[in-house]
Amino acid sequence: MRGFGIRSLWVKGATIAFAMLVAFGVGQLASRNGSVERPVIAATPTPEPRAPYVPPALPDRRSPATEIVPQSAQQMSLSFAPVVRGAAPAVVSIYTRTNMPPRFADPMFQMFFGPSFGTPSEPQTSLGSGVIVDPVGVVLTNAHVIDGADEITVALNDRREFLARVLLVDSRTDLAVLKIEARDLPVLEFRDSDTMEVGDLVLAIGNPFGVGQTVTTGIISAQARSAEDGSVFIQTDAAINPGNSGGALVDMTGRLIGINTMIVSPSGGSNGIGFAIPADLARQAVESAASGSATVARAWLGIDGQSVTPEIAESLGLGLPSGVILSRLHPRSSLREAGLRAGDVVLDVEGLPVTDLAALDYRLGTGRLGQSLPVGYLRGGVRREADVRLVGPPEDPPRDTAEIGGRSPIAGALIANLNPALAQERGMNPALDGVVVLDTGRSYAAQYGIRNGDLFREINGYPIQRVTDVEVALSRPGPYWRIAIERDGRMMRLDTRG
Repeated sequence: MRGFGIRSLWVKGATIAFAMLVAFGVGQLASRNGSVERPVIAATPTPEPRAPYVPPALPDRRSPATEIVPQSAQQMSLSFAPVVRGAAPAVVSIYTRTNMPPRFADPMFQMFFGPSFGTPSEPQTSLGSGVIVDPVGVVLTNAHVIDGADEITVALNDRREFLARVLLVDSRTDLAVLKIEARDLPVLEFRDSDTMEVGDLVLAIGNPFGVGQTVTTGIISAQARSAEDGSVFIQTDAAINPGNSGGALVDMTGRLIGINTMIVSPSGGSNGIGFAIPADLARQAVESAASGSATVARAWLGIDGQSVTPEIAESLGLGLPSGVILSRLHPRSSLREAGLRAGDVVLDVEGLPVTDLAALDYRLGTGRLGQSLPVGYLRGGVRREADVRLVGPPEDPPRDTAEIGGRSPIAGALIANLNPALAQERGMNPALDGVVVLDTGRSYAAQYGIRNGDLFREINGYPIQRVTDVEVALSRPGPYWRIAIERDGRMMRLDTRG
């Protein structure tokens, strides 16, 4: 009996435990499915529930797989190779040779034994790059690449070599146009450089360090970047090194957007700051050479001015310091003829903003002569617009070049009437006029400190406006010489005994 009773208790306990486990499991399942109601513990009313705090959702930085993983063999093979394949054959290498005078050559011995007397010097050689822009053999490069060269060799991508002759050299724009005797050559098509934007991908093609044709890639870092000499460039971080000068900067369709020209680097190597001459200006050089001009024919503005500073902007009521305020206009300036005057603020050309005088000169100077461009400007707080007709610099008055004789403090100086054409050639202020010093050499004028580019304003109280005025003033010598000179916008005086 005891044994049966113990066994019976054990079976009952196990049954109860199993039932409890089943009940617990069913209760959990019911609570999840919402099929079992929970009993109300307290009858007191519950407070109004608060809205739960939901943390701000973080942006999903994950991109769809189709955007970050190539989905086909074609996508996996994407590269710049097709662009390079189309553009590279039109980029050439340029080698120059300059004959140097004999070393230790004495002029006295050369007079008796000929100019070749002395220790022979090795010819000086240099290298650069160029771009074929016409299938009949017209090559565009930098002026500094061929500067002073006695012999220029152009090496094509297919390893053929040709001697080149110079059609145009313009040191002011640092552009040169060459001609080789070849036909059916590959060329690069020009693209309007103003249509490029900061951040666009570009390729630089050239012959750096003479290692052979090399391609580097980067982006446009800045547009219309002005230099101290007034030049305007496209800035890029595509690697440009010595030897790349004159090479091509192309877009992703293989069109020419610039001519690589220089870098900013304390070490001489590429630090990601390179500059290229815009294609709009390079095209002008080619067109000028085709017309027979020896220099780039650019539109002449005949103005002087300065960038609008924050102080100037505040005084004029401008919201932003942008534009160029005109301070002086030549009587024959195309902007004056269009109705602009001193004090006006030029804001844009063809809708493109201008930030300084160099940018304004570039925007108007790269237009074709004879066409008119819309110029937006501000006068009296009101925006206006005028059509400015682009003209070349006039040769008026005639230069009347002359060398000063006698024994005056300015004897030996080569002088001329400064007209707009001469001012543009010399890179001088286009609004200036008067008599300019072209060269002094080893003359009395040089010994007295007269420099190239000086303007004579007065000699012994006689005002100087033309070369003939200098001749009249020198015909009236006195015990003292009193000469007034304008240099870099400053007036200087030279007083000395006669």
